[in-house]
Amino acid sequence: MAGMILVNNPGTWRSVYWPLRHASWNGCTPADLIFPFFLFTVGVAVALSIAPSAKRGQSRWGLVVKTLRRGLTIFGLGVFLNGFPRFDLSVLRIPGVLQRIALCYVCASIAVLTLRARGQSLSATILLFGYWAMMSLIPVPGHTGRGLTPDVNLAASIDRALLRGHLLHDRWDPEGLLSTLPAVGTTLFGVLTGHWLRSAPTASRCALGPCVGGGVAVVGGLAMGVWFPINKGLWTSSYAVFTAGVALILFATCYWLIDVRGYRSWAVPFIVYGTNSIVAYVLSSLMAKVLLLWTIRGADGSRIPLQQYLFEAVFLRLARPLNASLLYAVAYVILWLGITGFLYRRRIIIKI
Repeated sequence: MAGMILVNNPGTWRSVYWPLRHASWNGCTPADLIFPFFLFTVGVAVALSIAPSAKRGQSRWGLVVKTLRRGLTIFGLGVFLNGFPRFDLSVLRIPGVLQRIALCYVCASIAVLTLRARGQSLSATILLFGYWAMMSLIPVPGHTGRGLTPDVNLAASIDRALLRGHLLHDRWDPEGLLSTLPAVGTTLFGVLTGHWLRSAPTASRCALGPCVGGGVAVVGGLAMGVWFPINKGLWTSSYAVFTAGVALILFATCYWLIDVRGYRSWAVPFIVYGTNSIVAYVLSSLMAKVLLLWTIRGADGSRIPLQQYLFEAVFLRLARPLNASLLYAVAYVILWLGITGFLYRRRIIIKI
């Protein structure tokens, strides 16, 4: 979540270091790893929370209802963010980051409640292979063959047919309907990792398994990219496998440092963010919009957004544009670390 806030809030989009920029289309930058990492973590949390609850005898139907209620709440928050502040229903964007998180969370939770680990693994495989087959073999309506450009591909065609006028871009959306299927696959990778954590006999093996599996997935994703390019906008199967591999390696590294070696103090800020992660995302996004909508009079007499004024009056005086833009983003992350830290110290966890 800290990474999402960092990437989404530069001082100016004209000056951003490349690791904090998303790939223009095919390819993968560090910024492109953040969203799949979050979905992977959601999957781990589902395996560590819902699966034990079901084994303790809690009603599966009750757990399904609770999951659906939480998913609808997260989805609704995403639509609210898209519409704020005007809520023009004629152009309100329906897909979004929180909406995808909600759908993936619900699907992964139901998979945990209804399938064994082997079935969950098979489901992830079917989703990724099926998505590749649909995108690669089914002709795009109005074209002679497949397409993998932003607005000429099967996923974009489906989004235009069902959600025209309610997408991020005129003809496509990076969090569209069809591309949510492989994103569910990403979340199921996290679920399977959570099962491994619960079943591994020793802490060392707990760290070693994901590290080895992650290396295999990284190589596999790169190989798949030859036929189905790594692409976040389409959430291609190769992107899902590659990013899951990187997530596994990073997860294994953190587990080894924290649980095996006992180096815990460095992770406290991330724990603070994690206790109210959705709240931090929603409120930081709302504040960012307010800073852009709230205008003040500039030195030349014209009215400029408060965000631009703060950036130019404070951060541009401290550094060149690239570094000033980064400093603004880091300051914004620290601001929300302070806010979530206050909630953490007061033991206030806003459950959604």
